[in-house]
Amino acid sequence: MTQNVRVRFAPSPTGPLHIGGVRTALFNYLFAKKHRGTFVLRIEDTDQNRYVANAEQYIVDALNWSTIPFDEGPGKEGAFGPYRQSERKDIYQKYAMQLVENGKAYYAFDTAEELDIHRKNHEEKGKTFIYNWHNREKLNNSLSLQSQEVEKRIANGDKYVIRFKTPTNQILAMQDMIRGTIKIDTNTLDDKILFKSDGMPTYHLANIVDDHLMEISHVIRGEEWLPSMALHVLLYQAFGWDTPEFAHLPLILKPTGKGKLSKRDGDKAGFPVFPLQYTNAQTNEVSSGYREDGYFADAFINMLAFLGWNPGTEQEIFSLEELIQAFDIQKIGKSGAKFDVDKTKWFQHQYLIKKSDEQLAKLFMPLLEEKGIATNLNHVAKVVSLIKERATFVQDFWALSDFFFVAPKDYDAKAVKKNWKEDTSNLMQELIVVLNDISYFSSENIEQIVKTWITNKEIGFGKIMQPFRLSLVGALKGPHLFDIAALLGKEETIARVENAVKSL
Repeated sequence: MTQNVRVRFAPSPTGPLHIGGVRTALFNYLFAKKHRGTFVLRIEDTDQNRYVANAEQYIVDALNWSTIPFDEGPGKEGAFGPYRQSERKDIYQKYAMQLVENGKAYYAFDTAEELDIHRKNHEEKGKTFIYNWHNREKLNNSLSLQSQEVEKRIANGDKYVIRFKTPTNQILAMQDMIRGTIKIDTNTLDDKILFKSDGMPTYHLANIVDDHLMEISHVIRGEEWLPSMALHVLLYQAFGWDTPEFAHLPLILKPTGKGKLSKRDGDKAGFPVFPLQYTNAQTNEVSSGYREDGYFADAFINMLAFLGWNPGTEQEIFSLEELIQAFDIQKIGKSGAKFDVDKTKWFQHQYLIKKSDEQLAKLFMPLLEEKGIATNLNHVAKVVSLIKERATFVQDFWALSDFFFVAPKDYDAKAVKKNWKEDTSNLMQELIVVLNDISYFSSENIEQIVKTWITNKEIGFGKIMQPFRLSLVGALKGPHLFDIAALLGKEETIARVENAVKSL
């Protein structure tokens, strides 16, 4: 790719960033980094009615946590700022006027009431009202009015919008990097408003002007923008500008595969659809986030990359650097990508077991401190090494390992009934003697000596192993029994067996 690659992620600050938005940002980031390009964040805040005060900071925090930071944007000013559309307001009118002067757009004075009457008339005849080539010269605009009348109305301060004059009788052939050639008959398009009566541009005009002025080379965005592609390409042509390359990403679908993934799906099934937890300032409603639910950022990003993209190999675990190297926009599918809760947890588990015992111990230590448990990193790392294969999140560690830090006070009633028989206490007393005689208290050594003793006694292994585990853990759970004993140490192991004998 010879041109200078510049891509942009352009969210509206109207609430928290959905994972669909994060995936769009990720694919833009991967594409930019793959081609040594620039990843731009632009905040599209022209819709002031829906603006949410903390949403922009949330977007920035979410991208940073997801390890896909932008190169240029608010607070990281480059040569193409400002990066908030509200700070670029004065730019757009000039371009709207340029289109009017070149006969590519026109003033429309139709009031909301007038347009409503036209809509109703059409509905009565079973038709749909579209403001375009077949009626624009009969409506209240600068195409149907004399130029003096138009000037007089503008001078009088009459309200108007500027509409795009869609070309007629043209089959527009457009290229999409994911979907190939898309053809559209321009006669089916309406004359979209480019500039509103309040002096603000619509999304369509601002978007095109900003992409041009920021020298955006590739527009990679969600499938929901496909219907706007024709207008955007026609606007580039109307201005006489080079058109960027377009790529429209497939939707992220509900776990059922039917319909677009929404916040409600997450609420219903108990999984997050936002990268970070979000509190709605008006309702105080809290939405869960991947970070707060205990997911690692790298696992989250790896999962997102596979929603719609496939490297074409068996490999599923990719570091961010590997994703950049492997990323190919041609390998993004056209059809929607089904969100899979179990697969998301699988990615998290893979990343958890890949981390070193010491890294995980450092993450586990604050949870232990909260519970008032005084211990050391070395010991916690040893505990983690025995339990991490069964965990998905760091917060699972306590339930899997509490017995390493606190001796059992209660014993699983079902397990006791099944495994603690009349002769069990006597056998446990004998086991205490055996344990007492072991000088080197390693897992292998304890196992060999205890199993030899059981074999010599000619009793079933279950008669010793199950009550022994119950004594140490309080239930029939946990890692390898002799690993538990070795980590607890000789004194604590014997004390726990003695306590079980007394209690049971």
